[in-house]
Amino acid sequence: MLRLHPLDGALIIAFFILQAYLGFGRAHRTRRGDATDYLIGGRTLTLPAFVASLVSTWYGGILGVGEYSYLYGVSNWLVFGLPYYLWALVFALFLARKARRTHFISLPDHLGQAYGRGPGLLGAAVVFIMTVPAAYVLMLGDFGRLLLGWPLWAGAAVGAGLSIMYLFIGGFRSAIRADLLQFVCMFGGFALILPFAIGEYGGWSFLKANLPAAHLTASGGNSWWYIISWYFIATATLVEPAFYQRCYAARNETTATRGIYWSIGFWILFDFMTTTTGLYVRAALPMLENPTMSYPALAAQVLPPGVLGLFFVGLIATVISTVDSYMFLAAVALGRDVMSRLRAMTDQAVQTSTRWALLVSALLAVALALGTQSVIGIWKNLGSIGVPMLLLPVLSTFREQRFHFSQSFVVVWMAIPGAASLAWVTIHWLTGAYPLGLEPIFPGLFASIIIALVGIKRM
Repeated sequence: MLRLHPLDGALIIAFFILQAYLGFGRAHRTRRGDATDYLIGGRTLTLPAFVASLVSTWYGGILGVGEYSYLYGVSNWLVFGLPYYLWALVFALFLARKARRTHFISLPDHLGQAYGRGPGLLGAAVVFIMTVPAAYVLMLGDFGRLLLGWPLWAGAAVGAGLSIMYLFIGGFRSAIRADLLQFVCMFGGFALILPFAIGEYGGWSFLKANLPAAHLTASGGNSWWYIISWYFIATATLVEPAFYQRCYAARNETTATRGIYWSIGFWILFDFMTTTTGLYVRAALPMLENPTMSYPALAAQVLPPGVLGLFFVGLIATVISTVDSYMFLAAVALGRDVMSRLRAMTDQAVQTSTRWALLVSALLAVALALGTQSVIGIWKNLGSIGVPMLLLPVLSTFREQRFHFSQSFVVVWMAIPGAASLAWVTIHWLTGAYPLGLEPIFPGLFASIIIALVGIKRM
């Protein structure tokens, strides 16, 4: 447990109060009985709000980034940065305008309209599992343990609860207003720690003299096969529910495309700050027992009271920005996309169902977090299973001349790749090794491609 100065504690409490104020502040403007208003803010999202929300939502894994930077250095950019920038650029160039033009509310709507109820229902279930923010709730549990001495389950449960309380009333609008604060805090926190680290230890010469040589190489000592696998995992960007949700909510098509371009720039800047900070942790604290806590460890060494509190606000804000947005995405997938495909629902019933689904999503996120207790493991496994199930079927819906696949064929097209990747993950869990040395995303993608080719040939 880290002992904080009372000023630091007061700043963290003030952050939660301000977040609640912003989240609840205009919640009354969400029109009762209007599902579109509750789920995507009435399609009025402006460019600044689009950028702040997408940037903060898609960067919640800050402790995992710190762990990877500590262990492998600048390879962090090559693994967790560059592949995601590239696929985000592809999304902006080829999908953003088309997504906004559809007037859909959620990603499973693409599958439902193109191929029918079965694929839409299965897609909704996959999106629900992929967006339950277990990895990020785990990080909130780590913060509760570090700052308050709580057991992991208590920090995870309280963190999840604080992250969703305003979503019950205001829905998407409340998430966006909270994201604006969180965007400012996450950049502000790392803008503070870097000058203090440089002042305490020195600049480039200090890093070069104290870092392992591999930390300044592109691979970081990892195999290139491992690195390449993340470029395939990063194709998840093309079926990322948060991207689609923001595009549906954007004021117009131009806002959707420009918003992603601007977001890429901010991600590059933030990755520079977080990777550099990770290098300083490794150089200054080479014997750190828990690399996941690398950023808090450096902050405790170099930041004075007050500034330390602001930095922790930045870390917490980075995580919560993802927890609240993904919790809402999971709730929409379950409460609206699954339930409305099982029975007819009014707009008021959709709102009520989504609110109940928030509770289910929070409970599941806490359970998964406590069961796995590995941030990078959760990311990798869920992405490796979900991406092969969604990628090609969803992208096929954007073709002007759509494939005339039957519902049953598309369900098989989604299920078999998911089963293949799940089998790889399960075997690794049981034996500690992947069959044939393949990362689990590859058998799933290979199966998806083969099934697609068979289907096209039979048309």
